[in-house]
Amino acid sequence: MAASRVLSRFSRRSTTVPRSVGIRFASKDVRNGFIDLVGRTPLIRLNKLSEETGCDITVKAEHMNPGGSVKDRAALYLVKEAEEKGVLKPGGTVVEGTAGNTGIGLAHMCLAKGYKCVIFMPNNQSQEKIDLLKALGADVRPVPVVPFDDQMNYNHQARRFTETLENAVWTNQFDNTANRRAHFETTGPEIWQQTNGQVDAIVFGTGTGGTLAGTGSFLKSKNPNVKVILADPQGSVLYNYFKIGELVRTEGSSITEGIGQGRVTSNLQGAPIDDSVFIHDTEAIEMTYFLLHEEGFFVGASSGLNVAAAVKVAKMLGPGHLITTCLCDSGQRYFTRLFNKSWIESKGLLDAIPEKYHHSLY
Repeated sequence: MAASRVLSRFSRRSTTVPRSVGIRFASKDVRNGFIDLVGRTPLIRLNKLSEETGCDITVKAEHMNPGGSVKDRAALYLVKEAEEKGVLKPGGTVVEGTAGNTGIGLAHMCLAKGYKCVIFMPNNQSQEKIDLLKALGADVRPVPVVPFDDQMNYNHQARRFTETLENAVWTNQFDNTANRRAHFETTGPEIWQQTNGQVDAIVFGTGTGGTLAGTGSFLKSKNPNVKVILADPQGSVLYNYFKIGELVRTEGSSITEGIGQGRVTSNLQGAPIDDSVFIHDTEAIEMTYFLLHEEGFFVGASSGLNVAAAVKVAKMLGPGHLITTCLCDSGQRYFTRLFNKSWIESKGLLDAIPEKYHHSLY
């Protein structure tokens, strides 16, 4: 209805709109609506860190996706698969359990495609994400944080709610391998093309496992010698799983949102992972502030973790290698936490931020 009113007002102002307005644009540089903006993000060399390590430390600028994060890729493919299978029809409802960014991507997709969106999320996520989801029209349902094997876990609540609706789909980002396929078909080929096939290693933090598994599988298909390395925060089981084959949590819990895991998801099963590196919150937060003040990128702590891991991998491999990771999303989504002195102090992380950067805290 609102769209028709806008179109009606437009038609009153102008009577010279070409009938084939979309056909006139032949250039590949012109994107066709919101959905066509997903992917094809720049690959950026981090100059100071590259000079420091003697390697080319590169990042996919995933914060430049139209919904603001790497999860836009998964969101697009999760919805597309539901449409292809015929389980989601016009006017339907998309339901997901998410720590935030996949939900934000799905909310954008629903607006672009005309679906309703319901998001179940842990109630320990940043207020910025919750507010943004609401602004995007999503029905947001924060629930208490409990382990995956508890039936009150946000993922199980999302699944059960979907079962009460008609023309609805639970996109199931953790175990729906359309997530992994998104990165096999887009992120991996982009990195291969942008590095002219010279990439030596990729390293990503993992929540669902889709980014690392899909990208890694594609790159291994092009060159089996490409190293695929998982970066894991404290409190997750994946570092130990890929080191010693046991689902044993590392000590503590992490401030990073959306990464770290207590199980091996379907997206991660069988992924060609060569190694894992452990990143403490102190390392992630220090790198987050370094990226802001020394490289100019305002990003969240998961991006800091990714880049800190890339530096570790560069030191493991030695000079002359090309390592790729990603900047997951913007620091604006975590501003009232990551840049709040009281919150940082409450987490025991103030000393991890060099004093010369303290002016960024409020």
